[in-house]
Amino acid sequence: MILQVHDLGRQAYEPVWRAMSAYTDERGPDSPDQLWLVEHEPVFTQGQAGKAEHVLAAGDIPVVQVDRGGQVTYHGPGQLVAYPLLDLRRLKIGVRQLVEGLEQAVIDTLGVWGIDAQRRDGAPGVYVGGRKIMALGLRVRRGCSFHGLAFNVAMDLSPYARINPCGFAGLQITQVSELGGPDTLPAVAAELLPRLASALGFAGWESANGPDKPVEGSSGLAVVPDQDANRPPTGA
Repeated sequence: MILQVHDLGRQAYEPVWRAMSAYTDERGPDSPDQLWLVEHEPVFTQGQAGKAEHVLAAGDIPVVQVDRGGQVTYHGPGQLVAYPLLDLRRLKIGVRQLVEGLEQAVIDTLGVWGIDAQRRDGAPGVYVGGRKIMALGLRVRRGCSFHGLAFNVAMDLSPYARINPCGFAGLQITQVSELGGPDTLPAVAAELLPRLASALGFAGWESANGPDKPVEGSSGLAVVPDQDANRPPTGA
């Protein structure tokens, strides 16, 4: 199987959330598995485990209560967000395998630039020297996943001081560009995509430009309409 990659460019958060939720609700047994790449406008998203006190001072950045797992995180320009819209039953993988696959793909990608990254027990995501570089929040509905991961590349990290990231007071945040890696989203995506596809059990990936070619930006939300028992959300 081939993973379809859709680059949505820079988008506000809520329209993308509505679109991936609709795709998950409408997809059928033959609907393609997709990975959406997006760079969001500044927003705090509060997962279902989130607590209001973890938003310290949102200021001019909107806070959106969402249906993914986990707690509060920040999205903004310079962050690569990847939403795996997958039929887990067809892939014969569970939520734990999905989480571990996403984490491992990011760990392996960072290894390309000599960055030593790790998981942390009880705190999903990826860390470098105790600092978080990738946050993860998922939901599975009707056996299909949506929401996903947020991978810090080259962004203004100061908004993280306005929250307790993922519910942890004082959690330090880092990004690829500070650690000797590239400072553009296409450069990071080029290394991440084949590793994500492999970690999730796909033979490869394809974009609008054809198999295994760099993803170019696209405008709008090109969602292919499609249509499993609700599962609890997962994330941090």
